[in-house]
Amino acid sequence: MPDHKKAIAEAEGIESAPRRSPAPEASAPLAIPLSAPPASRPQRFLLRAILRHAPGHATIVLSVVAAVACSVLSQYAVKNLVDVLTANQRGAVWGAFMLLAGLIAADNLAWRIGGFVAARSFVAVTGELRRALFNHTLGHSPGFFADRRPGMLAGRISVTGNAVFRLENLMVWNVLPPALAVVLAIVMITSVDPAMGLALLGIALALGAVLAWLAAKGRRLHRDYAEAAASVDGELVDVINNVAVVRAFGAMFRERQRFAEDVGREMRARRASLNYLEGLRSFHAVTTALLTAGMLAWIIDRWLDHAASPGDVVLVTTLGFTVLHGTRDLAIALVEMVQDWARLHEALASLLIPHDMMDAADARALPQARGAVSFADLDFAYPDGRAVLKEVNLTVAPGEKVGLVGRSGSGKTTLLALLQRQYDPARGRVTIDGTDIAALSRQGLAEILSVVSQDVQLFHRSVRENIRYGRPDAGDAEVEAAARAANAHDFIMTLPQGYDTLVGERGMKLSGGQRQRLAIARAVLRDAPVLLLDEATSALDSESEAAVQEAIDRLARNRTVIAVAHRLATLRDFDRIVVMAEGRIVDEGSPAALASRPGPYRELLRRQDTARLGRAA
Repeated sequence: MPDHKKAIAEAEGIESAPRRSPAPEASAPLAIPLSAPPASRPQRFLLRAILRHAPGHATIVLSVVAAVACSVLSQYAVKNLVDVLTANQRGAVWGAFMLLAGLIAADNLAWRIGGFVAARSFVAVTGELRRALFNHTLGHSPGFFADRRPGMLAGRISVTGNAVFRLENLMVWNVLPPALAVVLAIVMITSVDPAMGLALLGIALALGAVLAWLAAKGRRLHRDYAEAAASVDGELVDVINNVAVVRAFGAMFRERQRFAEDVGREMRARRASLNYLEGLRSFHAVTTALLTAGMLAWIIDRWLDHAASPGDVVLVTTLGFTVLHGTRDLAIALVEMVQDWARLHEALASLLIPHDMMDAADARALPQARGAVSFADLDFAYPDGRAVLKEVNLTVAPGEKVGLVGRSGSGKTTLLALLQRQYDPARGRVTIDGTDIAALSRQGLAEILSVVSQDVQLFHRSVRENIRYGRPDAGDAEVEAAARAANAHDFIMTLPQGYDTLVGERGMKLSGGQRQRLAIARAVLRDAPVLLLDEATSALDSESEAAVQEAIDRLARNRTVIAVAHRLATLRDFDRIVVMAEGRIVDEGSPAALASRPGPYRELLRRQDTARLGRAA
């Protein structure tokens, strides 16, 4: 029976044919492999992305080299023209003119070629880097995200793309040209006076070494700024995501003050970084000004001794300005590069952490999962050391419906998290159909499970896209059938654009019951053999709960169901109830059997009945 007809049949109470496992979700090939180097080597990560566009980058570099060479050689052409004019060599004037004009034209043409190629290659690198970082970040375990703010992670991925784009542009247009110009200028000065060229080379090398040493000493200041900037980005997104809480508690003044303090720390760190770099630039400016004046005095002295022509004086003068302006431009560019590299390095170091729960090399999927679930000798503690589960043994047969009950903190939700392999147990095994879930691929495990939780996660996309997230290849008719099976179609049709209505950030435009029904529709479309319910109706009003419970009952048919429930009445038709306390299973049996004998389940029932009577009174 086709999926959409089956969903309609289930909505009408008709038994359907056996389910198929959902098709694997298609994924576009990664532009850069998902594996990433350790955080201590982000340079290799960047180099790998750049080398994927090696021809484009080679073309850009060659264009820059050609342009700079033409620019510096045009100064020789000026010297040649001056010497021809001084010697009154009329026959050679137009030849000298053509040489100068040709070099100027070639200079401009080379820049334009490099610019057009860079517009493609640099943008491609930034896009691939962000895709690779996004893919790598998604591969982290839930513990990684629990310890970090989503806004900070998102900000760092964006910072990486922007910083790499700026760094490539700075390197090609602001660092490479003046560096090449200075080198070529020194070579040409050597052709005029070898002693002057060698002296200039020695001074340039010494100056570069001193500046590099001073720049390294200021690295901590730049790292402090990068960390402060990342913190501001994360705080901004965190507050905006929780703006409803801010308003509800009248905390706008507090949050403004807190954010102002964060921005103040970032500004102080940035000023310290910039002031240090300005000190380097001042040292460089004084040194190069004295160096240029010395060169001019040297060549004028040689002209006075008739050892240099007027053209030589012009050449050394223009080359002296090339060295002065080139090193100044280089220093300015390096100031920006150091700060951008600090932010880039900080972002990559925080994102390129190796995954701690990788798929095994021979990980696979279960082609026809029946839905038998087993927890064997299970112990688990969170990374902070809190022990949660102790010696848990539980077997769920295919098609069986098992409810997990107990006080808050007893380990119920953790058990579901381990089944989804959000964490690995400290001891014991979790299996599906006898296969350890650690031997399954992440995609293979996801195909077996559907999850409906109290905190429904919806994307800021249309209703149709959120339902179709359960199976991306589903047609519109199948999406609508799933919505009908989840008691969601009627309210969807009252929305402004029906199935095309955007639900807002995390589904804020919808009520709690509406969000739950979309989550159920998504699970219906997913059609997985194992259904996990985590307090799916606990936060709803009576009317919404009735609609959602009816949809859940329909969804649960012919599936293995493991449900965490606070309201025990929702488990009255389950095959078995498992009672947990302090991370252990302390009792289990059918709802009727547990209710009929003294024990923790009957005590929970008594408390809920007392609370319900108290509310009614």
